[in-house]
Amino acid sequence: MRCPFCGVTKDRVVDSRMSKDGAMIRRRRECSACLKRFTTYEEIEDVTYVVVKKDRRREPFDRQKLLAGLKRACEKRPIGTVQLEEIVNEIERELHTKADKEISTHEIGEYVMDELRALDQVAYVRFASVYRDFKSADQFLAELEHLLHADR
Repeated sequence: MRCPFCGVTKDRVVDSRMSKDGAMIRRRRECSACLKRFTTYEEIEDVTYVVVKKDRRREPFDRQKLLAGLKRACEKRPIGTVQLEEIVNEIERELHTKADKEISTHEIGEYVMDELRALDQVAYVRFASVYRDFKSADQFLAELEHLLHADR
């Protein structure tokens, strides 16, 4: 680490403390040349995950965008934000386990639909109607019939 006062790269760590949430370490350092102290922060480097859209465009994974879509599907339903955040957390955990740092909207959509199907059938149909781009009432009816027969 380069001293911000004199530019020398030799220092020693005087104190290390973990942040409250455990995501960062704060280190107090002392320069070996000028003996001045300075603070550095160490954290895990975020890996940017990429979402591959249906038209093959790529964009960074956006947790808030996914959460907003879930909230729209669950609007006026008895589902708490904590439950929706847990779905997003699970998708992020899935991303962390993949060797490839790309995920298709298809994979995300299918995972969300599986979770919503178990959580709330109305929210599931709302999400499916947008995700699968229903064009007619017949498509709604077919999805509802599929849902009803799956429960039996």
